[in-house]
Amino acid sequence: MQAFPEPGTAALDPEKAKVLQAVVDLAAASPDVPTGSRGATAAVVTDRWTWSGAAGTDVKGTALRPDTSMAAANIMKTFVAAEVMLLVKAGKVDLDKPISTYVQHKLTANNATVRQHLSMTSGVPDFGNDDYRELEKAVAAAPGKHWTREQALSYHTAKIGAPSKDSGYSNASYELLGLLIEKVTSQPLAGVLRRDLATPAGLKHAAFQDGEKPQPPVAVDDNDSCGAPDGYLPCRAFASAWAAAGGLAADAPTIARWGYQLYGGRVLPPDLVSEMTTKGDAPYGLGTELYPDELAIGAAYGHFGDNPDHTSLLAVVPAKKLAAAVIFADGGRDIGKAMINLTIALEPLLK
Repeated sequence: MQAFPEPGTAALDPEKAKVLQAVVDLAAASPDVPTGSRGATAAVVTDRWTWSGAAGTDVKGTALRPDTSMAAANIMKTFVAAEVMLLVKAGKVDLDKPISTYVQHKLTANNATVRQHLSMTSGVPDFGNDDYRELEKAVAAAPGKHWTREQALSYHTAKIGAPSKDSGYSNASYELLGLLIEKVTSQPLAGVLRRDLATPAGLKHAAFQDGEKPQPPVAVDDNDSCGAPDGYLPCRAFASAWAAAGGLAADAPTIARWGYQLYGGRVLPPDLVSEMTTKGDAPYGLGTELYPDELAIGAAYGHFGDNPDHTSLLAVVPAKKLAAAVIFADGGRDIGKAMINLTIALEPLLK
């Protein structure tokens, strides 16, 4: 692939922007259906122009703005994977060595490689339902507590298997990759990602929790385990427990810009981006979900995010030099329909 040019800085013509805003309005007008939400934000970055919009409210009734920070959750995996690839480029990590070369833990004893953890084929399954319930009880007892990755991983009781293309999605793998980054760099994860990725990409409104707090305006969460809002999404205990797997908080323009900069080969060399976005044994790249035929304007890649109060989706269409992000102020929603509608609306604007 060739690197994208500089992201555009001009705002999309207001008349043309109306068709994109209509997509956001539609999503926020349908809070009682799986494809809608009480509130939505969206953004698009191309090589020529940018656009962002908002409609509806958060759970407390506060009107959303395009720059409202919400939990982007699993999109954090794209940052962790990108940082691992930078460490590979620097010769500090070998993708095809066991992760136990860098992290000694009970979950690294099956000789799964760094690449296999990145691609969700490590044989280390996700936390089980009982694991999540026990962790939620612990969070409810002290929602303002800072959790280490080791403390979060201590709740993992699912049986470990051999590496396999059928391994499946695993937050545990990304908590281990977060440990790898901290072990290799001897620095906290948030600081490393800020220095190596967020600053070069021009991301001023991303927060790597709980090393960083979401920047205002921030949508309020309503998580039963968290109690009163504490400035984190949903609260410090959850944000730190899932820091490497799902600790990202950001607004839609920031997520779209990140997708453009990352998958456009502007923060990683294009050959490493190609490696991240190539389908391997599983239908997942390296920290990247692949969308070969879901969108109206071509094959895409990016990542989905979900937490109890927010749902998010990043999609980058390399053929169009375009990145788009959508965030809902509700969890567990079918946000893909809004992204499809957005790309349908985008198609005539790209000619």
